[in-house]
Amino acid sequence: MKSKFFPFLLALGIAGSLVLGFSSCGDDDDDLPPIDGYNNSNEVAATNLLAHWGFEGDGKETKSGTAPSKTVNGTFVTGAKGKGVKFDAGFFDYPRIPALEIATGSITLSAWAKISNTKETPTGGSTISPIFSIAGGPNANIGNLALFGNTHGLTSSDSIQVKAEFHFDKGDGTEFGGDAINMTKKEPWMDDTHTVDPNKIGGKWAHIVYVYDGSTANNRIYVNGVKISNSAWESRNGGNPLNMKFFTPTRPIVGATQSVANGTNAEPWNAALKGEVDEIRVYNKPLTVAEIGALYKLEKAGR
Repeated sequence: MKSKFFPFLLALGIAGSLVLGFSSCGDDDDDLPPIDGYNNSNEVAATNLLAHWGFEGDGKETKSGTAPSKTVNGTFVTGAKGKGVKFDAGFFDYPRIPALEIATGSITLSAWAKISNTKETPTGGSTISPIFSIAGGPNANIGNLALFGNTHGLTSSDSIQVKAEFHFDKGDGTEFGGDAINMTKKEPWMDDTHTVDPNKIGGKWAHIVYVYDGSTANNRIYVNGVKISNSAWESRNGGNPLNMKFFTPTRPIVGATQSVANGTNAEPWNAALKGEVDEIRVYNKPLTVAEIGALYKLEKAGR
């Protein structure tokens, strides 16, 4: 004789399994062990975050809700964390976002990017692949600040030269310019003060961070949590304090410099991005090495 209790116990077991299954399928980062003391990337320097682009199916800047005023050849694809945006010689151009009009201080730009080597022949030219720029000011191409990558003459390498260039207001209306960059190979003119970092991230997702510290006028670049910028060029203004102050009005652009976005560019090296971008963040402080490392680990883990 079959037991009358067996179907009941079976049903109870299935129900219990379903309950346990649903309760364990949550995606709450608080249920995961912290990484370097943080549950997710939004917790890193949270009070200093000015702007964030997650590209989760749209181009809006998430803190202000600002949508791009012009989009060219951008599609949403699987990114470094969730979705990202892929440009085929394209960009997103935005209207003014007041929070980004930095008046006095420092800045950190953080982004994930996948950029391929653009120099196809030894005699061919290399084009800039802009990741993010902040337009404004007298410099027609770069604007206040731009973060980009190029190949620096390496035709068969997966190395990418990452560069950030600034042209901001020195405080008296005059322009103060400079840059941070990694050297991908030893040049004949370089002495022992110049570091070399091949930076083999061509065609791969990489976490790229630019820091300008107004207290020392020092600027530097990190890739995947490691500093790669040329040490000989990191210090500006003689190492004396110089706060970053953007020329206004200004606006952010993803994937192009201001002259490309506004149609005035006449330079062959200056082109819209062919590549992918994700998780752009702008802070009004120089992130520490620990914060940069935590942000890299968290976003790499999808958090």
